[in-house]
Amino acid sequence: MQDRELYEKLLGLEKPWRVSDMRVNFDALKVEIKVEWTEQTAPCPDCGKMHPIYDHRQERAWRHLDTMQFETHLKCRIPRIECPDHGVEVIRAPWAEPYSRFTQLFERLAIDVLKACSSQSRAQGLLRLSWDEVHHIQERAVARGLARRKAEDLPYLAADEKSFLKGHQYATILTDTTRSRVLDLCQDRKEESLKNLLESLEDAQRQSVRAVTIDMWKPYINAVESILPGADIVHDKFHVSAYLNEAVDKVRKKENRDLCKNGEGTLKGTKYLWLRSPDNWSDLEKARFKDLRNDGLKVGRAWAMKEAFSEFWAYVYEKSARSFFSKWFFWATHSRMKPMIEVAKLLKRHLERILTYLKHRITNAISESINSKVQAIKTAARGFRNFENFRIAVLFHCGKLELYP
Repeated sequence: MQDRELYEKLLGLEKPWRVSDMRVNFDALKVEIKVEWTEQTAPCPDCGKMHPIYDHRQERAWRHLDTMQFETHLKCRIPRIECPDHGVEVIRAPWAEPYSRFTQLFERLAIDVLKACSSQSRAQGLLRLSWDEVHHIQERAVARGLARRKAEDLPYLAADEKSFLKGHQYATILTDTTRSRVLDLCQDRKEESLKNLLESLEDAQRQSVRAVTIDMWKPYINAVESILPGADIVHDKFHVSAYLNEAVDKVRKKENRDLCKNGEGTLKGTKYLWLRSPDNWSDLEKARFKDLRNDGLKVGRAWAMKEAFSEFWAYVYEKSARSFFSKWFFWATHSRMKPMIEVAKLLKRHLERILTYLKHRITNAISESINSKVQAIKTAARGFRNFENFRIAVLFHCGKLELYP
């Protein structure tokens, strides 16, 4: 078998396409394959009807999979036809998508490498491409995946914020918790940010939403109530736990300052002991915590309130949950600890949306898991030039899109 015939087989070319020439540059470690159309007529890419060749475009090159250690490029002057219905059109090249500088097989490889690598820079080195070329492949893959995404029902959504640049630059991330995927993200954490994301859903999708898990952030609440009036808002255990932990930590900080003024370092180095779940304590931490509890510290009482609230999530009936909250609220608001009083009042203001958890039993766990992945993407990339690059990276890795050409 001749070299040209071998590459025709490897490329999957069928007549009237053929390999017309092949050159090897041993110094540059490159292989150049020239492909041509051999007939005088060609199909219109829009209607498929055969028409005479009008002319040929200037020669273009596509990066293909390497031949051994040799970088391989396809070159071709693609014919154009003149269709009475669609005008002058370039016929389709079977090895690449329109406007791409890479063959479909190379793009598939590049997507796999990008998925496996922690950053574009590492993928760039493995693929021997520039940063812009790697980014272009990733950008095309995301656009392709979004275009293919089906308008499926979205019973449960979650919206959360994530910083992507220094200086308090945030993005709002909309997550489909049923399928554990990011639907899209928008710059800023304003009311309009979440509204734009929800409005981007199709009408049938918006009507299918039963509940949305969000933080107690007024702009997000307003956005959901405006765009999804029929959906419940859920403030789940992760959001509530975050506020309770913050209150406990404020109590610890103030008490630690007061103790340090009197020359006592009882609470030094204990921050994460009060914030971490008791299930994750080591034997040494358990022993230290027991000693601290016996000291009658304010933070110990605050911690007990935080832990006691976890019983709320086990209730099945709303009436019983309300009764529990009423007792807990009295305890917290009579604790004479300002942070605990403030968080108790905050939870009471949002009680109706906290109680919706008992109806839907959904949490922000999926969104938090995706946030961890997003943080890993940020760390590996060492920052992003702009929001759009950040959006593309998140959708590429967390959107569960059909990325391949």
